Amino acid sequence: MQIWEIIRVALQSIRANTLRSLLTALGIIIGVGAVITMVALGTGAQRAVEQQIASLGANVLTVYPGQSFARGVASNNRVSLTVDDAEALERDGQLIQAVVPEIQNSAQVKYLNLNINTTVVGASPNWAVVKNYQLQHGKFFTAGDDAGRERYAVLGSEVPNMLGANPAGLLHQTLQLRGLTFEVIGIMAPKGSGGGSWQNPDEQIVIPLQTARYRVFGTDRLRSISVQIRDSVPLEQGMVDIERVMRREHKIRPGQDNDFQIRNAQEFLATQAAATQIFTTLLASIAAVSLVVGGIGIMNIMLVSVTERTREIGVRKALGATRINILYQFLVEALVLCLAGGVTGIVLGVWATRVLARANGWNALVSSESVAVAFGVSAAIGLVFGIWPARSAAGLDPIEALRYE
Repeated sequence: MQIWEIIRVALQSIRANTLRSLLTALGIIIGVGAVITMVALGTGAQRAVEQQIASLGANVLTVYPGQSFARGVASNNRVSLTVDDAEALERDGQLIQAVVPEIQNSAQVKYLNLNINTTVVGASPNWAVVKNYQLQHGKFFTAGDDAGRERYAVLGSEVPNMLGANPAGLLHQTLQLRGLTFEVIGIMAPKGSGGGSWQNPDEQIVIPLQTARYRVFGTDRLRSISVQIRDSVPLEQGMVDIERVMRREHKIRPGQDNDFQIRNAQEFLATQAAATQIFTTLLASIAAVSLVVGGIGIMNIMLVSVTERTREIGVRKALGATRINILYQFLVEALVLCLAGGVTGIVLGVWATRVLARANGWNALVSSESVAVAFGVSAAIGLVFGIWPARSAAGLDPIEALRYE
């Protein structure tokens, strides 16, 4: 028998039992679809974490207020960070490249007849550079603007939408912030939430630090101090340098606990990325079990088919079909079932990924590699689980097969 004749006979056999063939391939369809969906959602989540890590800026550590301790016991009073702490870090830090103090609070913002409540950040002019923000329109305020306590505002990318205005059209317009008039001089590019923070940085408004300190909030207490460590300096050494300056500034004696916290958001997100990868692998492995179950189902049905078609096999052998012809016929049937199930599963997996991602707002990424692997695995299952039934059919004695009832 020619190879095309073998394929034609195999396809005729599958068409003769369409419903049974569909049910046989169902395990492969579900398995391939589940694997693609799990891998796509996991890869999308991991890619989102990697983008967050990249958006944090290079070698940036953040200092937060902590608690005061008395004889090793934490008190209820939180120790404040002040502008003096930031100036000390900038002045005395040996491994520090830049320091960005931040005063942050929520405030009522009015534009025309609209009012919103959002986060207002008072920061130094190098805030955007250190924190890796990009400007979409306009410019950022300068050191002269900060020293002059100018009432300039740079808006996050979502603020114009919250105010119902065109981002480019808001440039050089005025808005009211706690009753004070501010001129909009810049609009930032979208950043996206990151660093494990519940706040959306695209919804904040940035103003000069001295303006926030003296005109808006009336305090020098900082929410945090972002510290950029010099290039090629390990972050661990940078932490030690920050700790040295802060302990001296807060007059903490040797042996006493710190009343401040130093956090590395990149380290947190890297751990999160590793955990996401582990869960993705675990879920994909669980989904892959259904592929094995589907392969066993195909082998079972093919063995039943061999039993049902024993007399047909005897007739074919009597007419000159060789063992290899019969072997190829049943292998092709198993392979076609698995490949058809694999293609259907790929379509189902891509569709399910898009539906879940859109319904829940998840990040998802269907890669060509995962599709190729799923297709290859389905073909391999057809070959592996079709060998036994095919060998059983090929090994039948033609005389005994013709006598089979």
